[in-house]
Amino acid sequence: MDPHLLRTYVTVARLASFSDAARELGYTQSAVSQHIAALEQNLGTRLLTRRPVAPTTAGERLLEHAGPLLLRLDAARADVARLAAAPSHGLTLAVAPTALGPTALAALPPAGVTLRVLGRDHVVAAVAEGTADLGLVDGLAAPSDPLRLPDVAPLTTRGVGEEPVSVLLPAAHPLARRSGLRLCDLVDARWLDAPDAGLPLSQLRAAAGGGNGFRPALRYDGCDVRLLTALAAAGHGLTLLPRSAAAGVPGGIAVPVVEPRVVHRVEIVHAATPSGAARVLVEAWAAHV
Repeated sequence: MDPHLLRTYVTVARLASFSDAARELGYTQSAVSQHIAALEQNLGTRLLTRRPVAPTTAGERLLEHAGPLLLRLDAARADVARLAAAPSHGLTLAVAPTALGPTALAALPPAGVTLRVLGRDHVVAAVAEGTADLGLVDGLAAPSDPLRLPDVAPLTTRGVGEEPVSVLLPAAHPLARRSGLRLCDLVDARWLDAPDAGLPLSQLRAAAGGGNGFRPALRYDGCDVRLLTALAAAGHGLTLLPRSAAAGVPGGIAVPVVEPRVVHRVEIVHAATPSGAARVLVEAWAAHV
């Protein structure tokens, strides 16, 4: 499949409009229609209904493949460009909101860094696409186990830190006086669903042995950890955080998770062999492990 046609299809499906897709891509509407027709002819099936504009069953299946395919193409282009480019004097670092803990902060150079706070999957994509030199991602894992990251490009990962995790509860919560909590005892509690700011509920379910528990009481689509902790302290739902992020929240109590044995793990992500300021920072973080 021609990636230009595939990119046009993804844009039309996302915007549900041929005319809006034409404006975003800088094509005429007739060109967009021709792209979609050519892709449908190539695959031998209808991908979009026209009124309203929506993916067919085959179109939905193609969308599942299209995102990773286009990202992998962008990653290949960025990887080659990175090797050919002149050395950069600055450093762009993409981080998940709770990945940049005290140790990682202490190693940052005093100047020349652009910091981008993104969702975890977007951190990996930014490094793959070349819009970030390095990435810091985090997640819930058994001690010393690597994180499961999306396979979008031949990236290198390395663990640079682990710390215990705590459940953040309102001070008046019945469990706030406990010395430790088991995740299996919190399956039916009300949780905050904040996949980018906190540790995702899917990771809690996996750590607790699967199932459909850990129901969200409120969804927060953002990266502000302080807002997330304020929501938890105000009683809108529980959240699981690294110990350093959960401690000292006004109106909240951080209770350690004692079972299962899991930690908040941070990994650095980079493409090829880092050089210049990126290499210095990778070495500084590795020295603290």
